[in-house]
Amino acid sequence: MKRLNIYILILLIWSLLPFLWQLVTSFSTTEAILEPFSFTGNHWTLDNYSQLLTANPPFWQYLINSTIVGCSSTFITLVLAIPAAYSLSKSNTKTQSLFKIIFLATALFPYVLLFLALLELARYFDLGNNLFALALPYAGLSLPIAILLLLSAFNDLPKDIEEAAKIEGMNLVQLLRWILIPLIAPATASTALIIFIFSWNEYPIALTWISQSDKLTLPVAIARIAGSSVYSVPYGAYAAATVLGSIPLILLVLIFQKGIVSGLTQGAVKG
Repeated sequence: MKRLNIYILILLIWSLLPFLWQLVTSFSTTEAILEPFSFTGNHWTLDNYSQLLTANPPFWQYLINSTIVGCSSTFITLVLAIPAAYSLSKSNTKTQSLFKIIFLATALFPYVLLFLALLELARYFDLGNNLFALALPYAGLSLPIAILLLLSAFNDLPKDIEEAAKIEGMNLVQLLRWILIPLIAPATASTALIIFIFSWNEYPIALTWISQSDKLTLPVAIARIAGSSVYSVPYGAYAAATVLGSIPLILLVLIFQKGIVSGLTQGAVKG
């Protein structure tokens, strides 16, 4: 047991060390960052956060923009993926296997290769500088993996539940709304988090679809943080932006951790 605790401690330190390093760096002066093991002079400052929060537009505007895009893409994806996964769960094993291969291949396809095609669509339909429009390609790219995850959840549900609901006179919409969707809530939560994180961190599409400074998403805004000169790298500001950008994701995981863990492990143990 002691050896297991040591392994867990090592894994915990390994996992938290990058974030803790960024946290310390975000409160450090430039001199302290360049000479981390020198303990002379003033090492701590709030200027990195002040630089972000007093900028024009302020940093929190980028957090709001990314939240809008992330929530919109997550909602669109789930609205499309849930009925698609349920319909596919009613098909035979061969059909499911075929679609699983297709969806998996699509999910693993490097979406950067679609970059130019998506850019041309954005120009043709005038979708630039629109946060809700930016959620559309994110939803499309997230849809295959979302269907795969939710399909597994629907397949794990007992068939007797659906038959009992039909005997009670429920139609398909009522069955999904009141019975099936609540039962797959853990899988839905984990799927939603995966979609949200992808939308939150996506960079190439957001870089080309959004040009107005007040509508930039978080990754693009962080990449545009400038130093005091051409050759100056604002390590402290980058670290502060990383910490602020990680807080919403950490809160989401802490709030929905039970559902996420349950959803990710659903179907892992049978019998």
